[in-house]
Amino acid sequence: MSEAEQNGQRSTPRLPPARVAAAWAVHAFTASGVITALLAIAALIGGDLRLALLWLGAALIIDGFDGPMARKVRVSEYAPRFDGAVLDLVIDYLTYSVIPALLIYRFGLVPPGWEIGAAAFIMTTSLYCFGNREMKTHDNYFSGFPATWNLVALYFFVLGTGGWLNLAVIGLLGVLTFVPFKYIHPFRVGTLRPLTLAMTALWAGATLWLVLQSGPELPPVEASPAAFWAFIGSSVYFLGLCAWRTLAEPKSA
Repeated sequence: MSEAEQNGQRSTPRLPPARVAAAWAVHAFTASGVITALLAIAALIGGDLRLALLWLGAALIIDGFDGPMARKVRVSEYAPRFDGAVLDLVIDYLTYSVIPALLIYRFGLVPPGWEIGAAAFIMTTSLYCFGNREMKTHDNYFSGFPATWNLVALYFFVLGTGGWLNLAVIGLLGVLTFVPFKYIHPFRVGTLRPLTLAMTALWAGATLWLVLQSGPELPPVEASPAAFWAFIGSSVYFLGLCAWRTLAEPKSA
């Protein structure tokens, strides 16, 4: 055996098969988000807003857990030829931006004549978010509105807001994509972490219940007032935490 071959063997040690399998299993879990995206599109085509939101919620759960799982099994070490971060961004752009933009277009959540413009605005401003190398701050907050248009569409549905208000919110959030305000990542931020995780669970449970219990003739606030106010209260908590960290940042710099 030549010296070059010996050097090549030393530079590429055999990885433990179980660890490699675990890393690829996490990649497969991340990739399953594209299936929920397809099901959300099918619901959208079928005119079922509630079902589309539920499938986007499933995609959100996958996205929330795949990162911690990837770090746990060290996917970059045991599956180094496949970039899970790129995979995650591709699926996130689809489920966080493209499909919500289509929901807003398909279900007339903005005034007539504004559907294409609002959807195009969402999809184009989101490109900056996903291409921004400084998307995350040193303390794991998002810098600028993180293109979570799936949540925006959900809030439009739960709150039952009108088209002109929805359009104004879309315009404001699109601009805030470029403004370095802080937005919380509930699973990564260390500040008040136990309380934040508890509020995240409360928000998720209330949201799921509201979407499931509501109907064409039964808006969420009437379907379950207790869940509705739990949804509002937890949302106020997240907004307050984001505002506090944004205002505190200059003092810590």
